[in-house]
Amino acid sequence: MKQPGYLVMSTITPNDARRYLERWKLVEEREITELRNTPIEIKARQLAALMTSRNLFREDPDRERGIREVQARWAHLRKALGG
Repeated sequence: MKQPGYLVMSTITPNDARRYLERWKLVEEREITELRNTPIEIKARQLAALMTSRNLFREDPDRERGIREVQARWAHLRKALGG
């Protein structure tokens, strides 16, 4: 029985999983290549645009609470996995 809030996931074969990971590895390699070949001037402009765009978003009063929740979840996972 499907319960609200739960996703039904389809199963994949080990071969499907391997191909999926191989595709993401290719994406990662392409991204690394593009980043290495991007001139520093463009990277600086992109960073400046990102920094000046902060005022486009309103302040979120729940942000700090959300950050603490995420940190607690990660701490719980690290502890559960012996890290």
